[in-house]
Amino acid sequence: MLFTPAIIALFAGSLITSGLLVAAAGYGVQILRHWDLESGSELQLKLERQTYLVSTLVAYAFAFELLSLFLFIYTADNLHTFFVGAMCAAGSLNANPWGYPVIIFRMVNFLLAGLWLIVNYTDNKGYDYPLIRMKYALLLVIAPLIVAETVVQAKYFFGLEPEVITSCCGALFSSQGASVAADIIAFRQGPLELVFGVTMVLLLGLGVFVYRTGRGGYFFAAAAFLAFLVSMASFISFISIYIYELPTHHCPFCVLQREYFFIGYPYFLTLLGGAITGLGVGLLHPYRETRSLKGILPGIQQRLILFSLIFFVSFTAMAVLQIIFSNLTM
Repeated sequence: MLFTPAIIALFAGSLITSGLLVAAAGYGVQILRHWDLESGSELQLKLERQTYLVSTLVAYAFAFELLSLFLFIYTADNLHTFFVGAMCAAGSLNANPWGYPVIIFRMVNFLLAGLWLIVNYTDNKGYDYPLIRMKYALLLVIAPLIVAETVVQAKYFFGLEPEVITSCCGALFSSQGASVAADIIAFRQGPLELVFGVTMVLLLGLGVFVYRTGRGGYFFAAAAFLAFLVSMASFISFISIYIYELPTHHCPFCVLQREYFFIGYPYFLTLLGGAITGLGVGLLHPYRETRSLKGILPGIQQRLILFSLIFFVSFTAMAVLQIIFSNLTM
């Protein structure tokens, strides 16, 4: 295992987060089984007293989960100097079988943690805890995934050996490989550019419609998730090559380095932010008729739509400007 301050911070933070969420999940089971706001029982009063504290602690835990994704990526990138053949985080994550599973777990949990924070914020706006059951049901789904992430991350860190020879990103992200990334890279650039443009235009149009009418929240959420997937594929396929100004360099990790002014962070932050806020619109949509949220929820959904569109439009603008001003001509 390699010991660095960042690894120790990630490992300790993940352990604390997992422990806190497991304890909160136990409380969530009590909520799902016994919560009854009309009851004056001692148990109900106890649950009401505890719920604010538990929700606050979980919110801080999920805030750490959001920040730690970028700390993990930054750490993985810095580790590449320890491995022969690695030039960025792509090689570091390939140093043992657990690296890429960690990044997948972290991205999934990033989205779920963001959605939980949206639900928690909305629930706190209602005077009768209108989303409390859904909030803790969602927590019961997320907690095991966070624990699994912690275990897989520990296996990754404990399994790192400096003498290991790993692959560079040029080999990992090439059309000759046998992976999803290789299939994306091998896909013709022109059709994918068209799909990317059409997806963003449809998302923008649908967002304006839902913002004005309040109808179609589920469709907007689905469109936002589709835009997230298409944008990720587009970044690997054709956006990245204009950043590197090399038609064969498709790595999504080198853009996180100083050489490229850390431009990858705003790209990925806008994508993840757009996906979370877009999905949040659909997640809250079933509760528009809830009595305590009727005057609140439409405004929250409108803000989520606005933020989602801002994030995706920002991503698109950065990509288009990069293509226009790049020295690479395709």
